[in-house]
Amino acid sequence: MRIFKFGGASIKDAAGVKNVASILTMVDSNDVLVVISAMGKTTNALESVIHHTYHNTGEAKTALKVVFDYHNGILAELFELGNLFGVIDLKNIYRELENLIDSPSAQDDYDFLYDQIIGYGELIATKIVSHYLLSQEIENQWVDARNFIITDARHRDARVQWKETEELIKSNLMPIAKTNLVITQGFIARGKGGETTTLGREGSDYSAAIFGSVLGAESITIWKDVAGVMNADPKKFDNAVLIPALTYNDAIELAYYGASVIHPKTIQPLKANHIPLFVRSFLNPTAPGTKVSDENSRIEVACKIHKDNQLLLEISTKDFTFIAEDHLKQIFQAMSENKVRCNLMQNSAIVFRCVIDNKENKHNPLVKALEQLGLGVSVQTDLELLSIYHPEGEFDSAIHFASNQTIVLQQNMGNSIHYLLKSN
Repeated sequence: MRIFKFGGASIKDAAGVKNVASILTMVDSNDVLVVISAMGKTTNALESVIHHTYHNTGEAKTALKVVFDYHNGILAELFELGNLFGVIDLKNIYRELENLIDSPSAQDDYDFLYDQIIGYGELIATKIVSHYLLSQEIENQWVDARNFIITDARHRDARVQWKETEELIKSNLMPIAKTNLVITQGFIARGKGGETTTLGREGSDYSAAIFGSVLGAESITIWKDVAGVMNADPKKFDNAVLIPALTYNDAIELAYYGASVIHPKTIQPLKANHIPLFVRSFLNPTAPGTKVSDENSRIEVACKIHKDNQLLLEISTKDFTFIAEDHLKQIFQAMSENKVRCNLMQNSAIVFRCVIDNKENKHNPLVKALEQLGLGVSVQTDLELLSIYHPEGEFDSAIHFASNQTIVLQQNMGNSIHYLLKSN
């Protein structure tokens, strides 16, 4: 049993879907389970639908039409007389989406609404890929991931309920996967109440790891638009090089600091079950890519991870007394309740500093909650975070920044060094 995961970039157009079929014909695919993300920028387009639905702007159906026109264009290239309703079940999916945006309760809970709508990108993509494979005489079984991955009710970043998930996968999915090519979705799951939940942005990698760990897969392959795991994003850094092999621990460190190639939660279940992970290029499928495993392997170069659109929260007591353990407990509890993750933290006697992603103004409820606890909070915006990682602490002797950049915060943590930067 092997697990393949194809991301949105790999199926962004009809040529990408055809390439997936080509890759699957290169292998004996009878015991392969394929996890697929939403096509191209569909997730972003559906987020626009959600925004207009929740805020009742009257533009939700217009935004939804953009989503379906995009997929209809792909269908037209894949199938003769192709159209959105020419593929079985897609008409029903369209109606389900229309019902959701017309629901009288659509403005009640943003995170709940988000999860009910956003996963349709994966559902549409897998229907299209599955039907195209069938048209090319590649037999496959489409399954709904929500019937197998069970989570809590923490919408937009749900936690897997492993006992229930293992029982469902082993009893209901394993018999199918042993003898069939299976097509299923990444990112989406089901809460115990039957509602759709999601595993966090870019959670399709995690879905692949969940299926692989429970099914006892011999390997998992993530197909990307890069050669493998690079020591830096080649779009942002010159002279980025391929890392041919990584230990699980190094991969976890890179993912934690924000490396976009591997989702942070993906590695742990693979490490626990000693399942190797391959990151390979769908543009050059015969190239070896990167292998992540138990094998000893040394990273020869420092890895640079860049995250833009960052915020710095500086939290202090209003009477300028020390930030003590009870304050830290309150701060972390408020962060957890408001679903805010700290990318970098630093603590002095009177100030706790925390760097977070600036998205959807999620920091505003956190700031309000901290102020209600009697804490003072200042916010700096428009920052960038550069993290440099090497397992043996071997960094470049000289790190150069743009002349218009100022170091706001610097932190050395042994095997990593972090710079919070602001452009002047």
